[in-house]
Amino acid sequence: QVQLVESGGGLVQSGDSLRLSCAVSGRAFSLYPMGWFRQAPGKEREFVSAISWSGTYTYYADSVKGRFSISRDNAKKEHYLQMNNLKPEDTAVYYCATQDRRYSNTFASPADYVFWGQGTRVTVSS
Repeated sequence: QVQLVESGGGLVQSGDSLRLSCAVSGRAFSLYPMGWFRQAPGKEREFVSAISWSGTYTYYADSVKGRFSISRDNAKKEHYLQMNNLKPEDTAVYYCATQDRRYSNTFASPADYVFWGQGTRVTVSS
């Protein structure tokens, strides 16, 4: 059974940083692309960032470019989202997810992912 567990969320002030982690078990982590999504109250789940299976390619939503950075450690079966210069509009529950196609060329839709974590809450106060 595939399990994804996020950690690292919390309450911070505007301009602060957080690092989210996602630990994967139950599958060959290094074979698949990984992504981060977020969902604010009353809004749809939206794409934040994604990384290819090798880590060579990374993708970001325009709203987080230049502030967030995604990375992965295939040996540890973890991937990370470094979030800098956080803003109140970044407040949401953040979810990590993984695909089931190694050479995927689509990353921005929740439908591209088959396994999800339970989410970690990030709250940014102004």
